[in-house]
Amino acid sequence: MRIAASLFTLTCLAANAGAAGAPEAVKVEAREIFAKAVSFKTSEGLGQVPALANYLADKFRAGGFTDKDIHVLPVGETASLVVRYPGSGRSGKPILLIAHMDVVTANPQDWERDPFTLIEENGYFFGRGAWDVKADLAAIAETFLRLKREKFVPKRDLIVAFSGDEETAQATTRDLVENHRDLVAAELAINGDGGGGVLANDTGKPSFYYLQGAEKSYATFELTARNPGGHSSEPRVDNAIYDLADALKAVQAYRFPVQSNEWTLGSFAASGRATGGELGEAMMRFAANPNDVAAADRLALEPAYVGRTRTTCIATMLKGGHADNALPQSATATVNCRIFPGTSAASVSADLQRVVGNKIEIKLAWPAADSVASPVRTDVLNAVTKAVHTSYPGLQIVPDQASYFTDGSVLRAAGIPTYGASGMFIKDTDNFSHGLNERIPVTSFYNGLTHWYELVRALSAK
Repeated sequence: MRIAASLFTLTCLAANAGAAGAPEAVKVEAREIFAKAVSFKTSEGLGQVPALANYLADKFRAGGFTDKDIHVLPVGETASLVVRYPGSGRSGKPILLIAHMDVVTANPQDWERDPFTLIEENGYFFGRGAWDVKADLAAIAETFLRLKREKFVPKRDLIVAFSGDEETAQATTRDLVENHRDLVAAELAINGDGGGGVLANDTGKPSFYYLQGAEKSYATFELTARNPGGHSSEPRVDNAIYDLADALKAVQAYRFPVQSNEWTLGSFAASGRATGGELGEAMMRFAANPNDVAAADRLALEPAYVGRTRTTCIATMLKGGHADNALPQSATATVNCRIFPGTSAASVSADLQRVVGNKIEIKLAWPAADSVASPVRTDVLNAVTKAVHTSYPGLQIVPDQASYFTDGSVLRAAGIPTYGASGMFIKDTDNFSHGLNERIPVTSFYNGLTHWYELVRALSAK
């Protein structure tokens, strides 16, 4: 496993700077697509994802893509968009480029600016989805349009797949792999909703770039205690709310087994050197020996890192009882689990059942995709390094496993290795995805156009 970390270091040191930034006409068109994408209120329940999908489909048609290669696929109130860029057939299976069109809900009265108008101010683009993930969506779309204008012929087919409900049920991505597999069958996928660059909070200079090769899967369980109930003046020895409380305390105390993979070990090795101190030492010790219990326990104290060492389950919602003068007949807690790659939701459910005991009923709230880690691939690493170093020469590429969940987990579970390689850079202090006043640096967006252009050309030349 430690070989992967060395591979990242050597590739970083060997890479050189590339070409200049995107042409002005490309920047203008990409900004137009970005602004239009932000203007669509594509959060759950508003039904505007199909409108965005059709707008983008029209852009691709105008850019020279044929109707047979453009597919808008409705799923309930939402939709996905798939566009194929035919290649020469001289190489292998297609490469899939993914992002999502939907966003988290934004209440305009809470924002300082209209969240559905792209506003450029003080070196930032503001708007819902500016960071998550309409900037990368616009950059991927513009890359296809630019390559088409240049009459570029890839050695293999390229496929864009924009999903429509990544922030909620991910039904559109499941629909693609289950019902339209022929449209998205690929050797690998590059995900705009993962990885990306980090800018220093104090100076704004690039610190490193995350290449994401794994992420945790997402499963929500409902834990329910049941009881015959009765009149509150005649309390029973057993009580549904108390039984549920005991179960939740047991879940709180339980730690899932420590796990690791080549992405987490490589990430801790690189991050530990940069972090320093007691925490940095624990990272490096864990990277060198994942069986170091003391190092794993130290990392478990950090909310930002505990998820990279094991599965985590946390209570998020409660409901119970039906009247203030009646004994509760049931009490239910929602427990959200972020599951380490390679571990199934079924095994986590079994672990929870063992921890809480047979008094508690456990039910999976909705279907879960069991994610796995993607293998480290030299061709992907070299292509990403070339793309990053075009705008940020010599920057270190760091392997990463995300503790959050994206469409990439669904693809990995379906047998398509997926790599998070966003073209965007941001400070941690500027990251307001899902929050108020979401933003992205203007320079980051325009450098992202170069990133995707170089990345796609490098991968499609193989």
